Amino acid sequence: MRRLAILALPLAMAACSGAERLSRLGDPPEMAGVTNPTADPRWRPVSMPMPNPQDPPLASNSLWRPGSRTFLRDQRAAAVGDIITVLVAIQDDAELQNRTTRSRDNSESMGVPRLLGLDASYARLFPGGFDPSNMVQGNSTSGVNGTGATRRSESVTLRVAATVTQMLPNGNLVVTGRQQVRVNSELRDLTVGGVIRPQDIASDNTVRHDRLAEARIAYGGRGTISDVQRPRVGQELLDIILPF
Repeated sequence: MRRLAILALPLAMAACSGAERLSRLGDPPEMAGVTNPTADPRWRPVSMPMPNPQDPPLASNSLWRPGSRTFLRDQRAAAVGDIITVLVAIQDDAELQNRTTRSRDNSESMGVPRLLGLDASYARLFPGGFDPSNMVQGNSTSGVNGTGATRRSESVTLRVAATVTQMLPNGNLVVTGRQQVRVNSELRDLTVGGVIRPQDIASDNTVRHDRLAEARIAYGGRGTISDVQRPRVGQELLDIILPF
């Protein structure tokens, strides 16, 4: 029964995947509805280290608001529900090279010409002859020569509007954004999230991705092209369980 269950498992997984694809046969991938990000069951409020509470500074009588970029109104996101544009410009280029060379040559020799007067008995114990001065000899040689190189180059340039979902006690803002674009039968999904400081928001209400703490940026998709590039369920299962 266990063997039958093991054999039936990949078949059931393949059937579920095939049923899901058959359900949308001839239709493009469905786009997600516009919903409240905090209504997602997987959403959790962010908890970050906070400084000790301090008394607010006394403000002088003035029409100018501290931190404001304009005289009449600050256009930057500052409260829950405000919208801010996140500029994603990733230009990563890394190259690592290493080489390891190691060699070792060992030689050991040991003899016991006399041991507790037993040398007189060597002839009886070893009729074929025995040299007590050359009882043990050992030689070993080992060598390692390794060379490794890693080269990675990534380039991603995107703009996505995010919503302020939470304001932390120290004034930092938690932002979450999602963007979907469907072209023919291929759906591209971009999500971005993180924690930003109000001081890092530019006057045009944008913030760079490298200013996001705990940044989470994902760019992927699904559709006809992604289905062809993705390996089958059985192939993924064999890649996991096969030891060779």
